[in-house]
Amino acid sequence: MLRLGPHIRLTQVEIDYLTHITGFEPGPIRRLDDLHRYINKCKRHYWGTSRATRELHRLIDDAYLGCLEGHQLAAV
Repeated sequence: MLRLGPHIRLTQVEIDYLTHITGFEPGPIRRLDDLHRYINKCKRHYWGTSRATRELHRLIDDAYLGCLEGHQLAAV
């Protein structure tokens, strides 16, 4: 994720990874609030308490934290 003040831009690797694990393309994300809204939308879509759902939510959370901390996400 590239950051300049309050503005952000996801790299193509991050967009591809998030799309791969969530099934939804992030679209235009310009601020951290946009990214947070996208993450919440994906987690609401995949709701439940099954082991698979919990694991998917963990993957989504890990990707979100990876973006915030500047970690390299896996290329898909």
